[in-house]
Amino acid sequence: MVLKTGSLIFGLSALLLLVAPAFFNELLGLATTPSLEWAMRMIGITLVALAGNMFSVASRGTDKSADFSGWVMLVSAFALGVLTLVIPAQLTWFSIGYALIGFAFSLAYLWAKISR
Repeated sequence: MVLKTGSLIFGLSALLLLVAPAFFNELLGLATTPSLEWAMRMIGITLVALAGNMFSVASRGTDKSADFSGWVMLVSAFALGVLTLVIPAQLTWFSIGYALIGFAFSLAYLWAKISR
């Protein structure tokens, strides 16, 4: 369930990155440039692939593959939270919230692991 929910959140982030990268940059407190917007779109399309794979593993994968993906996402979600907090810009309400979402998912993956 955590993988499916995470895939939805990453999918929404991916759409925002693809459609409005300048807005996403502004929410993070970053000065936007055409180069940074292009890079954010590249991240967005990568998140589309990740979200699709997360949903596929959660809904069609074996328990072993879902377990492995859960460990990968536990570490990745935590790292996303840390990287968002050390962003080279003034922290905004959005960057703090985005980091908290990452930490929350990391904890959710951990909870799913230890409650099995």
